[in-house]
Amino acid sequence: MRLLVTRPEEDSASLADALVALGHEVVMAPLLTIRFLDDAFLPGDRWQALLFTSANGVRALARRKEAGRLLPLPVFAVGPASADAARAAGFATVEAAGGDVTSLAAYVSGAIKPESGPLLHVAGTTLAGDLAGMLGAQGFDVKRVVLYEAVPAPVLPEAARQEIEEGLLDGVLLYSPRTARTFASLVLEAGLANRTEGLVAYCLSSNVAKALRDLPGLTVKIAREPDQAALLALLPA
Repeated sequence: MRLLVTRPEEDSASLADALVALGHEVVMAPLLTIRFLDDAFLPGDRWQALLFTSANGVRALARRKEAGRLLPLPVFAVGPASADAARAAGFATVEAAGGDVTSLAAYVSGAIKPESGPLLHVAGTTLAGDLAGMLGAQGFDVKRVVLYEAVPAPVLPEAARQEIEEGLLDGVLLYSPRTARTFASLVLEAGLANRTEGLVAYCLSSNVAKALRDLPGLTVKIAREPDQAALLALLPA
């Protein structure tokens, strides 16, 4: 299959390698650019643990000089990719939830106690789900610090435009609702909505799929679990 990879550059290389190993052709067209907010205030406290809902949150924190003193803290990551990034950054105690914010909140509330101290959630400007609210309902004190932003592409990347216009693609992989909304919006703005008929959108979750409602010509497939292994399992051998 010929597949469009829409992830930010920081996340796309390993995905492309996995797809090539499975025998697929890859077209790279990042729809979000990660901008690290290196001047953002990072509060100091006696944190009980760190929470990461993306690998980019890990990367953003690892860039900071304050990261060294936080490495001994336990880390709770939203899924395997974030957990791998945390281990690569030097965190020794890392546990991964099931791939979405709901599973992370459940994992944290079952593993530690609110009275043991506050939690630091390293995040971007746009959130998927209310992690602080879910944990707050369980008595946890969660402080969110924004260390990066994901900036949408202003126009459809040329590689994607050409592939869609010429009908060369078999599918597109979409990992987040925001990426899916950006894809749909840019395809419409490029006047290519009628060229998506028969194109398969492989979506990490139902929320990602819902963001594609403006492109009814797409065939949408949703991973059984919100993780990359389940997403790649949707692809034909």
